[in-house]
Amino acid sequence: MSDGLFPEFSAEDERWMREVLRLAEKGRGQVSPNPMVGAVIVKSGEVVGKGHHSRYGGPHAEAIAIADAAQRADGATLYVNLEPCVHFGRTPPCVEKIVKARILRVVIACKDPDRLVNGKGIEQLLRSHIKVDVGLMEAQARKLNQAYFKHRETGMPWVILKVATTLDAKLASPTGNSQWITCEEARRFSHQLRAEADAVMVGVGTVLADDPQLTSRLVTGRNPIKVVLDSSLRTPPEAKLFDEGKTIVFTSRASLVQRDRYNPAKISFAAVDLDERGRLHLRQVLGELGRRQVAQLLVEGGGTIASEFLRQGLVDRFIACINPSLLGKAIGYTDTIEYDDVNQRLCLADVNVSWLGSDLKIEGTPCSPEEAGDFCAAPESKEE
Repeated sequence: MSDGLFPEFSAEDERWMREVLRLAEKGRGQVSPNPMVGAVIVKSGEVVGKGHHSRYGGPHAEAIAIADAAQRADGATLYVNLEPCVHFGRTPPCVEKIVKARILRVVIACKDPDRLVNGKGIEQLLRSHIKVDVGLMEAQARKLNQAYFKHRETGMPWVILKVATTLDAKLASPTGNSQWITCEEARRFSHQLRAEADAVMVGVGTVLADDPQLTSRLVTGRNPIKVVLDSSLRTPPEAKLFDEGKTIVFTSRASLVQRDRYNPAKISFAAVDLDERGRLHLRQVLGELGRRQVAQLLVEGGGTIASEFLRQGLVDRFIACINPSLLGKAIGYTDTIEYDDVNQRLCLADVNVSWLGSDLKIEGTPCSPEEAGDFCAAPESKEE
């Protein structure tokens, strides 16, 4: 939606939008379930105001940039990676501030999928005789806020599955012990993922085996909400994960009667149906987390949960921290997945490979062999 069907963007426009995305990134792990947003105000080729959304409930990027520019915003161009809001929420509408600042042009990377905005902000700017151009670096802007977009478009969180594994894809010994398979750098990376997520999920098996805290203590950042999948309520009331922060325990409807054993000041419960395999219905779990404004979920295990998320196609981003060691007969993370043909196997696209200390980190987007392209392409058969 623009006052031009095919807006033309200059090299200068791209320069300022890159700066907007850089500013927006500063809000990572601080603003969810809101999106990360940056804003730059430019006049006569110079930046006169800039800002980013830095905390949930705090002022929006556009408002900060306008306050920074003050009178210099008159006649300027505003660059922003997401459509300005037009409704009252925790803060006043940004569109009104843009109009009052007498800004002449607004360049927007992409529309806001939230039903309260979704084109309404653009329409109001146009009605106020402000030139609006939309679509500059849209792909980069959507990727930056991929969790926000999925949550607003589907009602479900963006799911990151992270596994710490040996070279033979084992998460833990046969008794469930997994401390520690990976190195200190990999564990610190895991805590950074927690700090950037709204919630971190484990199964009751992990709680019983490791008694984890599920905090972000190794890095600077907030602690996520803790989520436990426990169909029979076997989680001990004295488990360490209840010591601080919020915890949601998902259980079966039949087991919900046991919740009186737990401290209601520390724990909330949610009951979901069992699936055809007798396990908690994961799509219902994700739907309830989305309703509770969890936009990004980090799934840390154990083996059955990891395997089921992959098998059911519920993982948006897969990360494996692989230690160069072998554990042999032990607990894996694909044990519930079975294919009759190698060409049906689960593959990864958009793959990144790097080192975390002594461990190899591989991450990618789960997909079919066809979607993965060269990463999973089977060689063509040749006649002898």
